[in-house]
Amino acid sequence: MHIVYVSDGKAGHRSQALGLYRAMQEQSMDEVSFEEIAVSDLPLSGLLAGVFKKTVPAVTAQPDYIFGVGSHTQLRVLLLGKVYRHAKTVILMKPNFPSSCFDYAVIPEHDGVTASERVITTQGALNPIVNQQRHQHNRILIALGGSSKRHRWNAQKVLQAIGNIAETSPQVQIILTTSRRTPEPFLAQLQQQEYLPRLQICPVEQTPQGWIYEQMQQAEVVWVTEDSVSMIYEALTAGCCVGVIQMDRVKSDRITRAVDQLLLRSDESQGNLLRLELNEASRVADILLKT
Repeated sequence: MHIVYVSDGKAGHRSQALGLYRAMQEQSMDEVSFEEIAVSDLPLSGLLAGVFKKTVPAVTAQPDYIFGVGSHTQLRVLLLGKVYRHAKTVILMKPNFPSSCFDYAVIPEHDGVTASERVITTQGALNPIVNQQRHQHNRILIALGGSSKRHRWNAQKVLQAIGNIAETSPQVQIILTTSRRTPEPFLAQLQQQEYLPRLQICPVEQTPQGWIYEQMQQAEVVWVTEDSVSMIYEALTAGCCVGVIQMDRVKSDRITRAVDQLLLRSDESQGNLLRLELNEASRVADILLKT
């Protein structure tokens, strides 16, 4: 089985495609190969010519599935489906085209699209994480984001939330990391807090690639600022109990409403933690392979 992934170069999009590929690789009885082709290597003129020639030079093997994530990939996935007609086209987002243009559209529930024969709805975007069952008791990870188009960073609110976590977990190892969006002065403010000795601080600039995902495999509980929605779902998929650090909102939309729906499912008696078993990539892979 061969999968062609049309890539726009965005890491978050690639992780979705990799998550589905790895889940299909895990479940399939056949060998599964994965070919990533950049949008720039698939000019529309070449794809249109390929519809008539029944081949595209950039594609090295006949695909069985063609994945795309991102607006710039959709037309190319559609045209590749015309070239390789036996391949199944799969868009991992709410498409700009009618869903009927593709064999499958895998769409997060918060986009408000009803599931159907061609539409598979998921809790959050897909990711390549699996629960490796290595979580350590009394180990907490705090993952901080920053300002976004939906949220405004409020240093005092975040500092207070971190203080509450430290105060209510006196015998727990707490590891804290930042993101590229965390304001630069925040770490200096954190250094002034009396609970500082309780924290092991790992700024994002000092962590290697994949570090955060390894920490999720080890942590029993992960606290995430609510602007980092994808990380909330990643931590849940890793099998962690997840707490959400609330932030000031600039606006309300489908994403913030999705967070609110998650918060309604948190366990107040257990410190408002979310306890959900998610493995959406595996579920979607099962649907694709069975059909």
